[in-house]
Amino acid sequence: MNRIEQTFSLLKESSRKAFVPYIMAGDGGLDCLKDRLTLLEKFGATAIEVGVPFSDPVADGPTIQRAGIRALENGTTLKAIISEIEKARKEVSVPIILMTYLNPIYCYGVKDFVRDIKKAGVDGCIIPDLPIEEEEMIAPQLEEANVELIRLVTLTTPMDRIKTIASKGRGFLYSVTIKGITGTRNEYDSDLNRFLNDVKQVSPIPVLAGFGVSNEKQALELTTNCDGVIVGSKIVELFEKNNLAELEKLMSVFKQESKIG
Repeated sequence: MNRIEQTFSLLKESSRKAFVPYIMAGDGGLDCLKDRLTLLEKFGATAIEVGVPFSDPVADGPTIQRAGIRALENGTTLKAIISEIEKARKEVSVPIILMTYLNPIYCYGVKDFVRDIKKAGVDGCIIPDLPIEEEEMIAPQLEEANVELIRLVTLTTPMDRIKTIASKGRGFLYSVTIKGITGTRNEYDSDLNRFLNDVKQVSPIPVLAGFGVSNEKQALELTTNCDGVIVGSKIVELFEKNNLAELEKLMSVFKQESKIG
């Protein structure tokens, strides 16, 4: 098992849910990536999703888009991000999951990308614009390197397809909670809880809900029907404002109160 599988096995044993924060690498300068990773682990992150800035981020909302632009203006590259993760891995023990679109991987070279992220200690990859029909271009290489490909399902994904996607993973299934791009939301679709419960029933691996989670109440409510949450835009916003007190509050409340069903 890699770190992701080990972590979720321990969560289940201790009756806890997962809290996975997302940060944009290079936002605020790439030299702060290690400090942010160590801080998030200190605040109780189950795993940490590290975003790679890209010029055409089709799944990202305004907050993460702006963070990506700031990172690109800082000269952030995929190679530099991997290098910083390798340095940080000496101090960070939780799983690190790289979130990137396919184009940067293709430009980097699939073989070189997989080799370098394995060496750096990356545990998983999220590639939102890679459908399962095309994943043979990288999935076998990631599996050989013991790097988990984290796949996504959405509210509009047919249940038979969800079953197929869930059967391919060993880490967790990323369940998108909205019909749209990332960003904080005040409320969710009325069918979301039923959807998450349905996905949970057919998935042999843990199910995490992401997109739009912006406060403790939402996070705790969502986890009544899944195994944890991924929080992106709110984390990015709090880091931009340097509001570490609110960040710690968000994560610590969840850490204290969230229990497996």
